[in-house]
Amino acid sequence: MRRTAIIGSGFIGRAWAISFARAGHEVVLWDQSPEAVEKARGYIADVLADLDRNDLLNGNSPQTVLARIAPQADLAEALKGANHIQENTPEDLDIKRAVFAQLDEAADPSAIIASSTSALLPSKFTEHLANRHRCLVVHPINPPYLIPAAEIVPAPWTSPEVVERTRIFLVAAGHAPLVMKRELDGFIMNRMQGALLEEAFRLVADGYATVEDVDIGIRDGLALRWSFMGPFETIDLNAPGGVRDYVARYQVIYERLFPQMQRRVDWAGEVLDTVEAGRRHKLPGDKLIERQIWRDRRLMALAAHKKKSTQEFGE
Repeated sequence: MRRTAIIGSGFIGRAWAISFARAGHEVVLWDQSPEAVEKARGYIADVLADLDRNDLLNGNSPQTVLARIAPQADLAEALKGANHIQENTPEDLDIKRAVFAQLDEAADPSAIIASSTSALLPSKFTEHLANRHRCLVVHPINPPYLIPAAEIVPAPWTSPEVVERTRIFLVAAGHAPLVMKRELDGFIMNRMQGALLEEAFRLVADGYATVEDVDIGIRDGLALRWSFMGPFETIDLNAPGGVRDYVARYQVIYERLFPQMQRRVDWAGEVLDTVEAGRRHKLPGDKLIERQIWRDRRLMALAAHKKKSTQEFGE
């Protein structure tokens, strides 16, 4: 059984704990606040019941998965024997540097130390470490127990062997790793998401569409294909002769659009009032938590459907 240490028990940490425990790992959950760990285990227990109802526990019972997640108040004990360490502290560079210094000093020499950061480059908080070759970013989309994609982002000094071990580790735990060749601001997923959000804000700010129109275009349009195909496969299948044929036919459309996209709209400017009003008309603020639970249950149903579809139709 692999031993995995989860450092920080917030939304991302507890989600990783579910994912790794479901895969059969012995998971140690540490947080600087012991109360946070107990709260996390209560949250995890509730989620496991929902996952079980959707047959998403790999044949395990909720009790079995929960029993694999052990709280630990002492950091050194939490790290002892861990093969993989997943850090989930706040997105603050000073905090990351301090925490990684502690982890690098106390972890077993062969342990991989990964950060869940969604924005900070690994070179910015690992350059000072004696064993920096074993440090990198493993950035999930939340929650990772429902969304398998996870970005592997090496620092310039991360060992290729560590990158490959991390890739194998994630695949074995049921994840779909994106292995970056080198670090870049925003990694892959936030750069793609950011491009879409930039255009969404422009369309609303310039009065071409409502907030709901944009959401419909993705929710009931593009996302239906994107839920099982990426953009390159999408265009490869959208022209008789494949991707080269698509480019020959349609690149001129995007060439014409591109100059119009070279202007930023300040998301926090006047457009934010319009966006917020559109969302609060659709969903009152006091219903946000209820809707988050709805989102996760829809994701569970989608994950169950994709699992069944893969078994029936293949990857």
